[in-house]
Amino acid sequence: MGAETAVSELLVEKSEGVVTVTLNRPDVLNSLTMSMMAGLTKALKDAEKDKETRCVILTAAGRAFCAGADLGDLHRRQAAKAFSLGDELRDHFNPLILQIRRMEKPVIGAVNGLAAGAGASLILSCDLKVCADSAQFINAFVKVGLVPDSGMTYFMPRFLGLSLALEHAWTAKPVTAQQALHFGWVNRVVNAQDVQVQARELAQELCRLPPLALALTKRAMNQALENTLEGQMEYEAQLQEVLGKTKDHAEGVRAFLEKRAPVFKGE
Repeated sequence: MGAETAVSELLVEKSEGVVTVTLNRPDVLNSLTMSMMAGLTKALKDAEKDKETRCVILTAAGRAFCAGADLGDLHRRQAAKAFSLGDELRDHFNPLILQIRRMEKPVIGAVNGLAAGAGASLILSCDLKVCADSAQFINAFVKVGLVPDSGMTYFMPRFLGLSLALEHAWTAKPVTAQQALHFGWVNRVVNAQDVQVQARELAQELCRLPPLALALTKRAMNQALENTLEGQMEYEAQLQEVLGKTKDHAEGVRAFLEKRAPVFKGE
């Protein structure tokens, strides 16, 4: 077993190259507080800097993944004279989503149950997702007079297309696990009791792959969302120039020719 650090709202465990971060407010469906997001962002940054960490799993305790922002906590802060909802997003939600998308290590979302609002955004920002068959995704910002945030309006049209994204945002109709699989929101739908096991197996598979290639592949896919075909092919050429000079590339070629399993070291 790896070392585990417990904070009231967050659990962080490291074992065999995998860091598992668990949202730990099951009594309130893991709704997000400011301190919780700060802790989560820090845990992700620490994992990114740690050379021994190859992959991150993001999951939650209890029957839900995350019900979004803690509205009770939000309501209390809104009573303050200088409160700015826009600044809350800029200072807490947005940095968390960007950290997941920009960190060059795989982040696997293990969706054990309901993912609503910013909780759904959190999962959609992950690289790969293993989802319980009982899970649902809900976008209910409109019911409290708000626009979807935390990257939701970026992710939804790309997964659903414009019309379905608008319908989901306007009606707050839940997306089931099977629909999420069909739309490409998640990679796997499994029995609820198998979510953690499947996520761990996927993480261990990624840990055996060359970390630099994984990192630059993620960078390339992010770039492709905004690039032209010509620009993207040039970007690919630049990345291949870098990776072609790595020890992992040489090891992969040697292992193939010698008909053995490669051992990648991130060099």
